[in-house]
Amino acid sequence: MDTIYSGLDFALGISATKAEQLSLLQVCLRAFVVYVVLIAYVRLGKKRFLGEATAFDAILIIVIGSLASRAISGTAPFFASLAATLILILMHWVISYLSESSSALSNLVKGHDTLLIRNGRVDRDALRHAHMSYDDLAEDLRQEGVCTIPATSGKRGWSAAAGFP
Repeated sequence: MDTIYSGLDFALGISATKAEQLSLLQVCLRAFVVYVVLIAYVRLGKKRFLGEATAFDAILIIVIGSLASRAISGTAPFFASLAATLILILMHWVISYLSESSSALSNLVKGHDTLLIRNGRVDRDALRHAHMSYDDLAEDLRQEGVCTIPATSGKRGWSAAAGFP
């Protein structure tokens, strides 16, 4: 067992307590190992968090990136960082699984869709509730290939269909 630890310490700098104690080769090997482990974790997590990301998914991606970078740079213990990453992915998987059968949990964790266009008209109140401007909606629609926005509904707002480049 000591031989394995010595080999890992030599290759990955496991006993290093400061990032400055790692050699360039050790950081490169850490990056390789973290990359391979994260691929395995993503396969375990069923790739769900890489699809249409909700805030729930985006938070996981940010935290995983942070933990992985700390494992690579040596600013946190190597195996502890990988273990914490695994726990987060497993928690994400469990919460996603439970959310399938619980709309309350799903709404709490992932939120819900806001219908911004009803009956062919932009709902200004829904835009306001979603903290979106008309320009935000126009940009999102352009990215989906929609070239015109229907008229708005509500007390104030745009009264005719708006075209934009």
